[in-house]
Order: sequence, then C-alpha cells, then structure tokens
Amino acid sequence: MKVLDLRCDSSHGFEGWFGSEEDFIAQHERGLVECPLCGSKAVSRLPSAPRLNLSNAREPAVPAQKSRPAERLPDTPEAQQLQALWMQAVRHVMANTEDVGERFADEARRIHYGDAPERGIRGQASPVQAAELAEEGIDVLPLPIPKALKEPMQ
Repeated sequence: MKVLDLRCDSSHGFEGWFGSEEDFIAQHERGLVECPLCGSKAVSRLPSAPRLNLSNAREPAVPAQKSRPAERLPDTPEAQQLQALWMQAVRHVMANTEDVGERFADEARRIHYGDAPERGIRGQASPVQAAELAEEGIDVLPLPIPKALKEPMQ
C-alpha cells in the first residue's frame, strides 16, 4: 500500500492510498483522483521522502520549501484547522437537514408560507432561484458539499 500526500489546485491537502505508484498514475490519468473537499480533479502529488528508522542515523535537514503562488492558501496548522472545522460544519448540516434535492426552492417557499412543517432543508437552487427566494424574504445559504460526503464511503 502506498500512501501519497496530495493537493488540489485550491490548496486542499489530503492523503491518497494506492496499491502502487503505477495505480496512482493510472487513476490520475483516468480522472479518478479528486479532492475530497471540493471535487477538483486538478490534483498534484506533493514531494515526500521515505522515513527510514536506522539506528544511529541522524534526521536529515529539511530543505526550505519553495513559495507558492499568492492565490493558494497557506499550508499551516491554522489553515488545516479551518478546513477541519468547515468539514465538521458541513457534516453537521448534512446530519441535521433533509435533502430535498432540486425541489429546494419550492420546498423553501412552502415552509416559509406555512404550507409545510418547519424544518431544516438542503438541496440545489440556481442563482436565479436563490435571488428570487431572497426577494421574498426567504433566507438561503449556499454551502458547497464535498462530493466525498454525498456518496457512501468505499
């Protein structure tokens, strides 16, 4: 089993587990490797060094990392903590709301006008539908849900 450090073009860091280097390459070329947070398939492998536990061996000096482009998020403990908190919030929303899918705008109106019981819902709405809901005084919050949370774990 090969565990690789990966990062998407939005700077989300994650691990990928593959049977071999060749498995990673084959899956990546077929577009099967994607970020579990945002679903981006623009994934790159981060450099990593094997850790060898040899007696009397010294820890090698870590070379300075090259700076990233300005648009990327920093890979800091704070950024990782924010990412973890965001995932926790998304999981909470998913566990405590009903998925009404593409009926979201209609169901939100029914709840707002008292035609359906009040409850937390989630689903899909176009930007036009979201604007119409806002004009009617119906509060909506766009929340991108990672594809990995929408599907059962394998």
